Amino acid sequence: MPLKLDVRRKLLSHSDRVKCVDLHPIEPWLLCGLYSGHVHIWNYETQQLLKQFDVCDVPVRCSKFIPTKNWIVTGADDMQVRVFNYNTLEKVHTFDAHSDYIRSIVVHPTQPYILTSSDDMIIKLWNWEKNWACTQVFEGHTHYVMQVVVNPKDNNTFASASLDRTIKVWQLGSNSPNFTLEGHEKGVNCVDYCHSGDKPYLISGADDRLVKIWDFQTKTCVQTLDGHSQNVVTVSFHPELPIFMSGSEDGTVRVWHLNTYRLENTLNYGMERAWTISCLKGSNTVAIGYDIGSLVIKLGREEPTMSMDSSGKIVWAKHSELQQANIRTLDDSEEIKDGNILPLNVKDMGSCEIYPQTISHNSNGRFVVVCGDGEYIIYTALTLRNKSFGSAQEFVWAQDSSEYAVRENNSTVKIFKNFKEKQSFKPDYNCEGIFGGYLLGVKSSAGLGFYDWESCELIRRIEIQPKNIYWSENGDLVSICSEDSFYILRYNPDSVAQARENKLDTITEDGIEDAFDVVGDVSESVKTGLWIGDCFIYTNNVNRLNYFVGGEIVTISHMDRPMYLLGYISRENRLYLGDKELNVVSYSLLLPVLEYQTAVMRGDFEAADKILPSIPKEQRTRVAQFLEKQGYKHQALAVSSDPEHRFDLALQLNDTKTAYQLALEAQSDQKWKDLAKLATSLCEFDLAQQCFSNAQDYSALLLLATSSGNASMVRKLSEMSREKEIYNAAFLSYFILGDVKNALQVLIDTDRLPEAAFFARSYMPSEVSRILKLWKETPKGQNNKSVQALADPNDYENLFPNFAEALKIEKSQSSTEPSVKLARDYRSVEP
Repeated sequence: MPLKLDVRRKLLSHSDRVKCVDLHPIEPWLLCGLYSGHVHIWNYETQQLLKQFDVCDVPVRCSKFIPTKNWIVTGADDMQVRVFNYNTLEKVHTFDAHSDYIRSIVVHPTQPYILTSSDDMIIKLWNWEKNWACTQVFEGHTHYVMQVVVNPKDNNTFASASLDRTIKVWQLGSNSPNFTLEGHEKGVNCVDYCHSGDKPYLISGADDRLVKIWDFQTKTCVQTLDGHSQNVVTVSFHPELPIFMSGSEDGTVRVWHLNTYRLENTLNYGMERAWTISCLKGSNTVAIGYDIGSLVIKLGREEPTMSMDSSGKIVWAKHSELQQANIRTLDDSEEIKDGNILPLNVKDMGSCEIYPQTISHNSNGRFVVVCGDGEYIIYTALTLRNKSFGSAQEFVWAQDSSEYAVRENNSTVKIFKNFKEKQSFKPDYNCEGIFGGYLLGVKSSAGLGFYDWESCELIRRIEIQPKNIYWSENGDLVSICSEDSFYILRYNPDSVAQARENKLDTITEDGIEDAFDVVGDVSESVKTGLWIGDCFIYTNNVNRLNYFVGGEIVTISHMDRPMYLLGYISRENRLYLGDKELNVVSYSLLLPVLEYQTAVMRGDFEAADKILPSIPKEQRTRVAQFLEKQGYKHQALAVSSDPEHRFDLALQLNDTKTAYQLALEAQSDQKWKDLAKLATSLCEFDLAQQCFSNAQDYSALLLLATSSGNASMVRKLSEMSREKEIYNAAFLSYFILGDVKNALQVLIDTDRLPEAAFFARSYMPSEVSRILKLWKETPKGQNNKSVQALADPNDYENLFPNFAEALKIEKSQSSTEPSVKLARDYRSVEP
């Protein structure tokens, strides 16, 4: 299959002409050297210009990161090399390097060296540990030396490109070149080494508009590529993908296949001439410099090329090499922590004849298919023995481990069984993609069609453009994932069989209407997914690991980087994921929990009850929350082990007995109040009274006691609230009980003497004189003329009408025992 070279733009920055770019190996930083004499550092994740260096007034033609020293090194048309610290922005060193423009700088990968080349036709080696001393000079070119590049597989050798139409290969320590490659008709502008282990290749681009591939062992040109309409000024082998790139003054960057030399893509962003390309080792990130700015893109698939079978054996591709690791070989004594990278022993399996873009095991794990370059090869999973091969745009396995299908072009799908072609068919619409599993999925402009593997008959067509499809193991459920949402459907094989047998009217041109029922529809983008029972596990775009069951989404973990699901090992209750760097991590996911949830979703509570004892207590609250969301609150109360959750459920179920026990254990005021509200609504006033009392909510208690005419509770409340200094409740309680003596004393104790004086005038006139005296002696009263002017009834009885009569009534009332008079009896009370 052709290379799936998805191109995603990470940064587009407009600036002066960009003569060189470099990518930082750790930080998401792009370094740009500009024709204006400035150097910029951009963060291509945040799109921000981080740092700016005003280097000189002439073009900066080359600049590189030296990450180990936190430096950038620049070469310019003023013949000087400058070194800056990119953290502090200070200039570390400056020296005159050449007698003409500096065209290229390369940093040695292991030694404290840089190599510079210039229009003075000389290459120089500098050692920064020897105060930037020039330790060697390489002479031999007869024109400008446009670029130098170090061999990634042999750091002692490097190549140079010159306008004298040659490429020379040099060795550190030797003054003369090892050999010279000639073949371009005009000056050579650029050169690069291939990173692939089995290809001793150099690439060059020149003013003759050609790109040439050289074998530097046989010193011959193995391929010449044309297509650019102007000078080729930059070339680069990609360190990870089987591609190389060429940039030209015609404004295009061409992407070529390393093995077939086929043109895979032409990038044209309308930014005028392309001057420089930089690829980052260990990443798909590529930077390009143009006349009017710089660009950072990501090439290729994000998903790692790896697959795991049901027993825990993992096969992955590192470039063209296949490797194997086994989860089962991990030391049992070593505790595996969620999210930690597993220390797997990796075994080399051998080299693959095609560049692997996808790898997948069949359902029983005996075979693994490797796809790429328009071909597929099926190997035995253990020994990598070739079982079958062929050409295909796409390859998918069926649920039956011996069956698979390939899409050769946009019109034909072929089905194979036991490595022999069984049949082929042409779908009704152009075939844009196929999906394996219980039914064969075919994507077309009309939507997604599901076909029977045996008869190739259409089962159902659905108007959706899927990105991926995942079937459950028993074929009951299928998840159809589009760009921004996924749908869970239930497959009804009985309805399909009945419709086909009876030739029912429900069979339309879009298939059998009753073939699927919609179970769920979730607006979330799925990166990778798999089924465990009736639970759909998936990773999403914001790096969360979730599972969907019964209309509910449960988050297992928030991950710090994109991870891709590999599989689930039930005996270990662990889920395994891999990342782009081929690291494998795992997360605990208890199978009994998933089985219980599955049984609940099927309404099989008998089976669920049998599974429950195998669920650890710390997981039961999660199960109870699931039951609650499904509406099974009684079961949730029985299952939950969290007192908070159980109390909430008991309130929802009006189970005051359980709620009272939980509140008694927690002794929380809020719980007592919540239970009291429930008890009041259920007319369980004794319980409500007890709860308000335990919660010390005296206002609510007073309301409840007076509403129910409970005088003894009001008496008890008056004493409790006075003791706790809740004086408003105490005063009201005494007043309602007719205990004016204590009510008055509460006002005096709380220094409410004005209120006490007026209260006494109404209910205890004998106390007016004493309280008035207390009021006048207070600091506020002493300074208040109005207070001092108040008359005392003992001195000015004539100013207090009926005062003597009021004293007689008070005396007669106090001589009898205070009794609570009921409001309804007011008519019968003697004056």
